[in-house]
Amino acid sequence: MYIGKMKKPNDLTVDVWARLLRLNKIALKRMEGKLKTEGLPALAWYDILLELERAGVAGLRPFELEDVTLLPQYGVSRIIERIEKAGFLQRLACDDDARGQSVFITDAGKILRQKMWIVYGAAIEEVIGENIGGADAANLSRVLKQLIEKQA
Repeated sequence: MYIGKMKKPNDLTVDVWARLLRLNKIALKRMEGKLKTEGLPALAWYDILLELERAGVAGLRPFELEDVTLLPQYGVSRIIERIEKAGFLQRLACDDDARGQSVFITDAGKILRQKMWIVYGAAIEEVIGENIGGADAANLSRVLKQLIEKQA
């Protein structure tokens, strides 16, 4: 139960929120569908492989993957297991923490991530790039960046 004064959003703010969620759902469904059609894994695999590739030789701890991918802990753990089983990443014990592990992308993982990007990038272009451009795209990017920075 909320105690105190609650500030209610106006109708336009609610519309913006609903449209962001709707676009997110539409875009993710389209991207997941395109990856599946090409026989590629789910988008969550791409996110993990991308962050591991960015991390380079340092790798990432599983909790760091949770932070950068916004996936829940249980989701990251399960996906890491599946990706490792498929040979696209490896887990190694941490030198400074006997109980901890670091996760690293394999060469096969880099190749898979690149294949996935071809499909994923084309889907981003189809959903966003072909439908908004120029000043509108720049303005939307600026506004979304502003909203993100105010929440950080």
